[in-house]
Amino acid sequence: MILINGECQSQIAVTDRAIQYGDGCFTTMLVEQGQVQLWPFHLERLKKTVRAFSLAEPDWTKVEANVLELAQRYPEKGGIKVLISRGSGGRGYSTQGCQLTQVVVSDFAWPAHYEQWQQAGITLGVCQQRLSISPMLAGHKHLNRLEQVLLKQETERLGFKDAVVLDANGCVMESVASNIFWRIGQTVYTPLLDLSGVHGVMRRHVIELINSLGYCLEFVKTPVERLLCADEIFITNALMALVPVNEIDGIEFVERSALNAINKRLYTC
Repeated sequence: MILINGECQSQIAVTDRAIQYGDGCFTTMLVEQGQVQLWPFHLERLKKTVRAFSLAEPDWTKVEANVLELAQRYPEKGGIKVLISRGSGGRGYSTQGCQLTQVVVSDFAWPAHYEQWQQAGITLGVCQQRLSISPMLAGHKHLNRLEQVLLKQETERLGFKDAVVLDANGCVMESVASNIFWRIGQTVYTPLLDLSGVHGVMRRHVIELINSLGYCLEFVKTPVERLLCADEIFITNALMALVPVNEIDGIEFVERSALNAINKRLYTC
């Protein structure tokens, strides 16, 4: 089902700035037993990005009602996406006069292969293409995802399910559609996303759990060679939760102690 401003429909104007310029933001959420997991985090991130981009704020109570309505369609697992566009208007890049924010809420089947990934783990490639340095957009889940489209194309050409992505300075940032964590001893590392990358909702949740489990946590800018020294590596996003990484560049990673400890506390805080 697709709800546009609360109405069941599936068409949006070609003049909408989401189409013209990728002018807006989105989030994707896991639904289990009719409940949206980590909804407060998703809502907070949407609000933060809407305000950062100076979009006209939607009626957040109605947005939440639409999300919860679609969540009831999934007694087991499903997914919901919320897309917020600035709407139509303005002249060229100018946003003057754009006050009719468009909110698109849609649902979709949960990708079943994630369960196999969670249990068996995956092998990651390393992309040659790199993320641009973009401090104005860093952290936000905006609608300009062409970099990710190109990175996904490269990953598929290489024959991998996912791949490590570096920024223009050669530092590990994330995987194509996930955030990344690695552990060395009692310290868990994750990239500092001040110039590139997305502040994932599951990343936020995992960071809070790590801090409560006795591990040290460090935000770093590091080359891929340092990542390959890890005792364990895992990737995260809201739909697949935590997925262990088995191998990168022929180097195997078999430990899962931090991942297992986090999984025991997932969604409990």
